[in-house]
Amino acid sequence: MFGREKIEFKTHEQVLLMRRAGIVVADALAAVRAEARPGLTTADLDAVAADVIRGAGATPSFLGYDGFPATICVSVNDEIVHGIPGARTLEPGDVVSIDCGAIVEGWHGDSALTLVLADADQLDLELMATTEDAMWAGIAALATGNRLGGVGEAVEDVVDAAQAGGANGSVRYGVIEEFVGHGIGSAMHQPPDVLNYRTRDRGPRLRPGMCLAVEPMLVRGSRMTETLEDDWTVVSGDGSRAAHWEHSVALLEDGIWVLTARDGGAERLAALGVRVAPLGD
Repeated sequence: MFGREKIEFKTHEQVLLMRRAGIVVADALAAVRAEARPGLTTADLDAVAADVIRGAGATPSFLGYDGFPATICVSVNDEIVHGIPGARTLEPGDVVSIDCGAIVEGWHGDSALTLVLADADQLDLELMATTEDAMWAGIAALATGNRLGGVGEAVEDVVDAAQAGGANGSVRYGVIEEFVGHGIGSAMHQPPDVLNYRTRDRGPRLRPGMCLAVEPMLVRGSRMTETLEDDWTVVSGDGSRAAHWEHSVALLEDGIWVLTARDGGAERLAALGVRVAPLGD
């Protein structure tokens, strides 16, 4: 079941269970996206996700994980990741990142998205779009490359192009390095780390049976971070706004399938020249 790097390789049946968990996560995030608006609290969003997950007969991955007190993470503006839902009221123009996980029969799905509420700043919209584009480029690299390090290279290529393209003027993005993607399966976080930046280490060889969460996080400023007194919420060191996108992906014999996307990632990956592999039953 494990390779030499202690990576958990999944059978086809286990991937199908992870797909079920991934769909629960996708539905929960879609429900939260539909409900999110100024005037709601971050706890209100948590309740929406909890209803969807429990209604599907699944279990939240985050609730109780190392003591985390909620179903989802809701990170607002300069909060990068692990924001705890509570009494904070959402305001027009807020950048809201939502991270969600669910378990079905012991197997995990994990995904995140960012949205910008009414009266959005154009620079925030560009930050959100660049982060999402970087995630999809990293996912595509799982289909076209042979080493895991290609994900970080693809993410940085998108970020570099966005900074050089002139659309965002003098804005510079920081790629968060302390928090990275990961293996996923019978546990939410497993080896290997999925880096969002280039390194000399090419990483393990990509093989069928791997399931990986690709999750870049970008800020409109310095990549330095701080953790608040709650020991969970991570914020940008300079107060700059942040975005976070994530999908869980299965590597199959004939290609890849995005477990937390309803269409398996077909639409976004087609634009990058990648066809998703048939998942089957």
